[in-house]
Amino acid sequence: MKTSVQWKLMALFLLLVIVMGSSLYGYLQHTLDNYLGAEIRRGLASEAKLARIVAAQEIRDLQKNAPSVASNIAGEIRSRVTLISAAGEVVGDSEVPPAELAQLENHLDRPEIQQAVSAGEGASVRYSATLHTEMLYVAYPFASAGGERGILRLALPLTAMDAAKERLHGMLLLALAAVTSVALVVSYILSRVASRSVRNIIAGAERFRSGHFDARIPVASQDELGELALVMNDMAGRIEKELACIAAEKNRLDTILRGMGEGLLVTDANGSITHANPAFRAMFSIGEEIEGKPLIEISRHPALNDAFRKVASSRHGHREELSLQTEQQRTILTHWVPLLKDGKIEGIVAVFHDITEIKRLEKIRSDFVANVSHELRTPITVIQGYAETLLDTVPEEEEQTSRFVAIIHKHAERLATLVNDLLSLSELESKNFSLELTPIIIGDAVEQACSLLEPKAKGKNIAILRDRVNSLPEVLADLPRIEQVLINLIDNAIKYSTEHASITVSGRDEGDVVRISVTDQGSGIPSKDLPRIFERFYRVDEARSREEGGTGLGLAIVKHIVQLHRGTVAVESVPGEGSTFSFTLRKGMEG
Repeated sequence: MKTSVQWKLMALFLLLVIVMGSSLYGYLQHTLDNYLGAEIRRGLASEAKLARIVAAQEIRDLQKNAPSVASNIAGEIRSRVTLISAAGEVVGDSEVPPAELAQLENHLDRPEIQQAVSAGEGASVRYSATLHTEMLYVAYPFASAGGERGILRLALPLTAMDAAKERLHGMLLLALAAVTSVALVVSYILSRVASRSVRNIIAGAERFRSGHFDARIPVASQDELGELALVMNDMAGRIEKELACIAAEKNRLDTILRGMGEGLLVTDANGSITHANPAFRAMFSIGEEIEGKPLIEISRHPALNDAFRKVASSRHGHREELSLQTEQQRTILTHWVPLLKDGKIEGIVAVFHDITEIKRLEKIRSDFVANVSHELRTPITVIQGYAETLLDTVPEEEEQTSRFVAIIHKHAERLATLVNDLLSLSELESKNFSLELTPIIIGDAVEQACSLLEPKAKGKNIAILRDRVNSLPEVLADLPRIEQVLINLIDNAIKYSTEHASITVSGRDEGDVVRISVTDQGSGIPSKDLPRIFERFYRVDEARSREEGGTGLGLAIVKHIVQLHRGTVAVESVPGEGSTFSFTLRKGMEG
């Protein structure tokens, strides 16, 4: 059971009072006992001296006058008076009738009588056989008026002195009890006053322990407890400032870690996770809390655990790429760094960079360079070959020369078209490129594109039909770019349609958007090629595409232009029956 400081102080004060009172009681008891005994002896001696004078004056004949004189003196001084002759015979005693005096023993051998005879006075304390009690005796010699010598002895029972001592002891005990009671009250008050500062300090310390460092301990005195309160208040202020700084730094760090696009993982030396930011959880598709769990539990990826073990054993940083198969194949660049202290590893920090997009762009760039090189090689080779032929030999016929020049011209046009498409695609992907969006009538754009391509269509006896395009509402678009989209789609439909076929350009209102579709009756597109049909340089039939003069960039340009308009592109095709390419545009503002 816990005892408070107040009760300890009170017990200490009370114990001090009791010890001091007991010591004082013992000292006073001893001193008063000695003083009382000495005073009784002195008083009895004084009475004996006075009684000796009275006896010397009143007694003329010891045998006759001694009994009455002894009785008279005893009546005045209230002590036992005994008159003894020089031979030791008791001639008078205030406690013994005269008729019985003869039966008393000779008192000459009594210690007090022997001292009185030899020294002129005597005293002793001994048991009285006559009165059967302890007695104090004093004796003095005297000479009677008749000239006889005798001894006067006074006796006082010690029971009276004991009674006096008992009364004195009772008074002392009563005084000690009263002092103790007062001391109890005073010690309670003093202990409560003295412990108030301690209680305030304890209460303040409890508030500090609970985290309330803004509270302060009242300083009620200028003593050591007051100094302690000042020191604790100053300490609380410093701790509050430090905690505020730590909290601010922690919030700043948490904000930085939460906002990091890279995943961050911190583990202890045993592989238990101590921190993981949201990017790491999202990267590894982890929804639950993982702090405190072993790394091997939250990810079964062998390369991840191998990298951790490698860093833990080597105590050196490590970089490597990981391939994660979640919803899609992703490439992660990891950087592992050990946390060392005094040569011992305390943990490991790992940073995860998702470089999937970088890898994709690198592949696109690599494929683009390869495709461009491939596309450029054929016309350049042809042009170079026929040009060298014309330079090195003289054609025999003018018709052959014209044919060579026509071939060179055809491939030069193909090269120019490829360069123009590349420039157009590069312009669309430029960060500085922007569309000039205005409300336009999509039917007019369709008519313009169709009129430009109708001569080419008539060359293959292909009819270009319009279906509900003129009744469509205005759309928000960049007119030249939309015309470019329509020309590319209609031109592709003409290229891949057979003679005497038809092409239909239709429109449909779909609420917030307008959908434009171009449907041909060509050979169609296999289902395996549909997901890649809008990729750069992707061709379903490469030989036919080159024969028709295609660059493989038309549909990629269409996709970029539509996406810049915040629209969508789609394709539907049935092999042997034809294809339908469509795109959506947002409606323009209605006046």
